[in-house]
Amino acid sequence: MRIREWQDILEDVTDRDVDPDGWRAVAGDRAGGVGEDMYLGHPRAGVFFLKTYAKNPFEVRGVGTQVARRLDDEIGSFMPERNEGGRFAVRSLPKDEDHAKQQATRLEEVVKAHADAPTTPGDMFDDMMDALESPAFGPMAYDQYDRPDELDDLSDRFEEAEKLLSSELDDLIETDEVDRGFM
Repeated sequence: MRIREWQDILEDVTDRDVDPDGWRAVAGDRAGGVGEDMYLGHPRAGVFFLKTYAKNPFEVRGVGTQVARRLDDEIGSFMPERNEGGRFAVRSLPKDEDHAKQQATRLEEVVKAHADAPTTPGDMFDDMMDALESPAFGPMAYDQYDRPDELDDLSDRFEEAEKLLSSELDDLIETDEVDRGFM
């Protein structure tokens, strides 16, 4: 298991050549200490585990790893279904100013189309992520005050990764001399 900085893991997620709306996520408070845990999964891209914390209101630090090469039915049972829970997205920056203007124009068209037609919030979100060329988005089970049960189930399933990432994150927190998080 290769532990790396959390942003490197998100870069792996964005570099995967898979359908962007096939991702699912579970996230919430860290079980033992400052920070949050997050699992991102896709049937063809695998499952990624991140542990992060806010060093200060402007800087997030953390570690992560890939814990499975595929999101199978067993692991997938801990992830939300397409129409459940909240939503998440991972975005890449536009390549240049022209690309940013193209994305803004497409986003404006999506908003206008959804204003004129009966639609659901989920459909609008999906269309917006397509317009912004998001490489990963989908449903998310998240609790900002606690831990979803599915998060505990995944942590039990990937116990070794849980221990290793917790140790690495605790080292970061100690090095940064942060003993509590920001809310």
